[in-house]
Amino acid sequence: MPGRPATVLWARSIGCLELSTAPGGSESSAVLESLDYLYLPAPDIDASIKFYTETLGGDLLWRVRDGSTWVAAVRLAGSAPVVLLANHLQAGAGLLVYRVNDLEATQRTLKEHGWSIEGVRFEIPQGPCIVFRDPGGQRLAAYQLVRPFMNTHFEGRFDT
Repeated sequence: MPGRPATVLWARSIGCLELSTAPGGSESSAVLESLDYLYLPAPDIDASIKFYTETLGGDLLWRVRDGSTWVAAVRLAGSAPVVLLANHLQAGAGLLVYRVNDLEATQRTLKEHGWSIEGVRFEIPQGPCIVFRDPGGQRLAAYQLVRPFMNTHFEGRFDT
């Protein structure tokens, strides 16, 4: 965007991932494109939905069930990431879910800087995804958007 500094993720050789601005605001070598989702533990899905909608004023976009797993999406603020509440995540196991342009390249960059992914690559509705941790132990996920229609696929769906 003209007049706006390019924000990039620099994967430093010490393995510390940090956000900074590209020198001169030039072309970005960003690894991560955007923070799309906050994937949070919600052992009591109903209480979590109530907190995020009634207390914080968010809008419930959808609530779906797959077997005993419940996931709900809440939008708290305009362009902010969507909060995904999931009853299958353990406390402290939340994820910051980033979209990337090229998941293979992201995985390669992590490996080149001494990082590895947790588990194996898996699929989310929007496309392939990997999970890794930052130096402080925060879980991060990166996914490649190969099925953009899935961004709105569940909107308005409220399983009971």
